[in-house]
Amino acid sequence: MANSIDNGQQRLDSEAKPTRRKSSAVVDELPAAIVEGADLSMADRRLAEMGYVQVYKREFSWLSCFSFALSVSGLFASVATTFSYPLYAGGAASAVWCWFISGGSCMCIALSVSELVSAYPTSGGLYFTCKYLAPEAWVPEISWLCGWLNLLGQVAGVASTEYGCAELLLAAVSMGSDFTYIPTTGATVGVMAAITIFHGALNSMKTSALEKLTKTYVMFHIGVLVAACITLLVMCKDKNSTTYVWTSVTPDSGWSPTGFSFLFGFLSASWTMTDYDATAHIAEEIQDPELKAPWSIASALGFTYVGGWLFTIVLTYCMGDPAVVLASPIDQPVAQIFYNVTGKNGGLFFTCAAFIILNFTAMTAIQAGSRTVWAYSRDEMLPLSRIWYKINKKTDTPLYSVWLFSICCVLINLIGLGSYAAVAAIFNLTAIALDWSYCIPIICKMLYGKFEPGPWHLGRASIFINAWAVIWTLFVSIIFILPTFRPVTPSNMNYVSVIIAAVALFAVGYWYAAGRFYYFGPRVKAQLVIGVPRPASDEVSDEKSDTSLSK
Repeated sequence: MANSIDNGQQRLDSEAKPTRRKSSAVVDELPAAIVEGADLSMADRRLAEMGYVQVYKREFSWLSCFSFALSVSGLFASVATTFSYPLYAGGAASAVWCWFISGGSCMCIALSVSELVSAYPTSGGLYFTCKYLAPEAWVPEISWLCGWLNLLGQVAGVASTEYGCAELLLAAVSMGSDFTYIPTTGATVGVMAAITIFHGALNSMKTSALEKLTKTYVMFHIGVLVAACITLLVMCKDKNSTTYVWTSVTPDSGWSPTGFSFLFGFLSASWTMTDYDATAHIAEEIQDPELKAPWSIASALGFTYVGGWLFTIVLTYCMGDPAVVLASPIDQPVAQIFYNVTGKNGGLFFTCAAFIILNFTAMTAIQAGSRTVWAYSRDEMLPLSRIWYKINKKTDTPLYSVWLFSICCVLINLIGLGSYAAVAAIFNLTAIALDWSYCIPIICKMLYGKFEPGPWHLGRASIFINAWAVIWTLFVSIIFILPTFRPVTPSNMNYVSVIIAAVALFAVGYWYAAGRFYYFGPRVKAQLVIGVPRPASDEVSDEKSDTSLSK
């Protein structure tokens, strides 16, 4: 055993010698830390094999991991926020069938992501897997594209979630005033900014505090979901007929033929069941991440799929005339349904419950997003990476990354002051950008045959599930960039293509102006050895010191 070198060291040695890029212009190039394998847990050793030193404390257990993955979907509140899309697209049948079809296809993406996360559990998520799945010569370009898409999708996802939080809170205020108060766009944007700052403050706490807070969420969420379904079914005296719920297609989008309008209903499930790799971004804070992270993703998304579909069915049976709930002055059809069925007190309770649940969704998504910023900065991908890479000594969390991410979410939502259609585009953008950031490594996995499965894998079914995940993403991406209403006017235009083009221009421009000179893909920050004494200058603590702020 003495003087033996772990198999991962030879691979890391070769990866540590890039020949295609100059020295970093963003973060000074430091020698890789020498990590003694005998001193490490299995999770930390695996991380060192992939080239990184463990920085965070591994606080997340099975329950908190599952709760984290479930909270990112925000099932009850997410359905409440997006239920109007299938109603406009095709009415009751669109809501029911689009969730069933889209949710099943989204599960293929979730399972494909879980398989990759098990093999390569790091805070970089699916972006990092490009290092092992793509051809070596193309790793910088492919990981750069994947990384920017993922970051864009996460910012859009949190921004839309924060906007949904503000809408639900103001809907409750309006309901409490007997609808004498009508929320304005300016008020919604202002409340959104305040809520986002609050969530940034929560994410400035220690990981142990975040873990305890996250763990309490799952029981509350499931309890509210079950209570809502039972309450609606018991108290609704005039339910829609089964024929109406499952077969009635009444599009209100202006598109023809009717079947084409029907397709816009896919957004509800696609927006709810996304950000699959959020749990991967806290992999370095999870005990045994190669098992807990993929199991949490797969089980939480499976629950979201089934639970979301059943909740959607209940809503369609109990909603009454969709034209009435869509015309609600508070712009929240589900809140209006609860008000109509249960009265003011019941409507207030379930609307406030949805607000609380969506707060958990935003809080956990900011945690995942900030870890993404930190991981990208570790690999020197972002401007000013040395700043975003810092770890605060008191909290052991990347505070600068937390606040950078939170501020970006506020800024992107400011476009809502100009047009609500632009806000709707952010919902579409979330599904498109995130899903393609997953499909890029999935495509590389299928094409180049370099994938080495982890302990959680799909076996022989993998290729078929992966292929359908990519085909489905291509299909819905075309739908989500089209205007959802016709005739098209500046006020109802789908601006998602404009936002994607703007970010693409920035990413490509930044690549040619600077990125190509220093970025060569995920970096090597550690080399694993077994039985070899470490020089004092290469202690692991040096790496942590480099990533820490002074007290």
